[in-house]
Amino acid sequence: MIKMILFRKFRVLILMVFLVACTMHIMIDLLPKLEKRAAGAESGDGGCQCAHHPGGEAQGWGKQRTRSAAEASWPNKHTLRILQDFSNEPSSNLTSHSLEKNTAAGDGAESLRRAGLLAGKVGGHKPLIGDASGGRTVPAHGVSRLSALFEHPLYNIHLPSLTDEDTLFNVNTDIRFYTRTTDNQGWHNEEGNEEEEEFSPTGEVTAESYPNWLRFHIGINRYELYSRHSPALEALLRDLVAQRITSVAMKSGGTQLKLILTFQNYGQALFKPMKQTREQETPPDFFYFSDFERHNAEIAAFHLDRILDFRRVPPVAGRLVNMTREIRDMTRDKKLWRTFFISPANNVCFYGECSYYCSTEHAVCGKPDQIEGSLAAFLPDLNLAKRKTWRNPWRRSYHKRKKAEWEVDQDYCDEVKQTPPYDRGTRLLDVMDMTIFDFMMGNMDRHHYETFEKFGNDTFPIHMDNGRGFGKHSHDELSILVPLSQCCRVRKSTHLRLQLLAKEEYKLSSLMEESLLRDKLSPILIQPHLQALDRRLRLVLQVLAGCIEKEGYVNVVEEDLVGDTVTRRSPGLR
Repeated sequence: MIKMILFRKFRVLILMVFLVACTMHIMIDLLPKLEKRAAGAESGDGGCQCAHHPGGEAQGWGKQRTRSAAEASWPNKHTLRILQDFSNEPSSNLTSHSLEKNTAAGDGAESLRRAGLLAGKVGGHKPLIGDASGGRTVPAHGVSRLSALFEHPLYNIHLPSLTDEDTLFNVNTDIRFYTRTTDNQGWHNEEGNEEEEEFSPTGEVTAESYPNWLRFHIGINRYELYSRHSPALEALLRDLVAQRITSVAMKSGGTQLKLILTFQNYGQALFKPMKQTREQETPPDFFYFSDFERHNAEIAAFHLDRILDFRRVPPVAGRLVNMTREIRDMTRDKKLWRTFFISPANNVCFYGECSYYCSTEHAVCGKPDQIEGSLAAFLPDLNLAKRKTWRNPWRRSYHKRKKAEWEVDQDYCDEVKQTPPYDRGTRLLDVMDMTIFDFMMGNMDRHHYETFEKFGNDTFPIHMDNGRGFGKHSHDELSILVPLSQCCRVRKSTHLRLQLLAKEEYKLSSLMEESLLRDKLSPILIQPHLQALDRRLRLVLQVLAGCIEKEGYVNVVEEDLVGDTVTRRSPGLR
């Protein structure tokens, strides 16, 4: 009898524990909705992205992000995400989220091919919070030096006529993309639905029918990532700042934290959060491989590359991100989500996972949950446009005591000239352009570079991963210029533009300052960094002048201009 009573009490106890557990689960599910309603009641706008006190949301961190009805009606996100990638390694398309593995990417690419989209083979510092436009200045007398520069004949040189072999993608014009509403975009075949003819009464296919990130991808060719006056570029830069973030994942690989952000229009960007203020210089005792990456360096590198007319850096824009609503609440990556915490200063912080600088000691913290960062547009996915990774011939040793061969052998360039792909074509001249670009930024971390495989060896290197530039303004790292002084080779078009940018009316520092004012996080560079650009430009021209004096103009400056058209003829070996 006593055993029966004890058994019944035990069953009642188990039932009560079960009911309590169920109640707690229901409360946890309801908390996010209650928090959103409370936030909406306080601010008057439930969708506000304004800064708020992080402590009030600490108890809601266990919530799961729910999809709205509009999101649920979208096409599968992988059907468009597959078109993009931003990496330094062919395998780095993976993220820490299982949904972003290459298997899914491969399936998405195949589905797009079946759909007919691609035809043929696809080969000083400002406060973190506030008005981003505050403090901006208009160029003297209302004259835009940047506009005058881009109107100069040297910036209006024509490219050779493009064939199918010169463009990265051959687009099937029977496929159209209509932005019917901001919440519902999709691919449509003109034979699939007769009711959609009202959107294109002329029956013509225009570039405006594609999202801006796709227009950027389609515009890539053998000679450039984007054209000088591309309307898609400016629109894409606006998208990087304004598009709603719908998904966040960590990028695998690398020594420092990087996030992959997916937008409402299925575009993607690589996010590098702010680690240092603009005034902080790299300590003189730091090795080049142990410095933090700078978000403002990525932004400035894009603008510098454009002013130098290389156009080899993927579009980059600065953005002020709400770490709570746009990162923590948007990620399904538990590894990332678990690293969020509230600092003793009551700021939201997180550190993610990476090889070296991902710990509480190196956490990224907001003020209180707003954080600056750079967003670099993804390049086309490797499943659609393969890229080849090349070891930089003038790569550093990445060792505290050892030196690289080029640092001790003055005739090193002669060996490089006899080694493919530098023994023919324009690759050596491309590396000289990259050397000048890196010296202007003070970037010593160019260990590899990439090219699009479809174009073989006759194409440009992509200037990616520039976060370790603009670390020092009081020191010029002359060792970066060693390739130029050893080889004594430069394109005529590059040489003429460098001479133009040394003139007072086209002063490089003034052009950079004006160009960077367009970014939402302006000012991007403090004055000492801008002044360093002018100083380093003079040093580059001095090195070239020394080469010309020693070897003669025709042996140093490679003719690549025929009238108003640039050529890519193979230079003779000298």
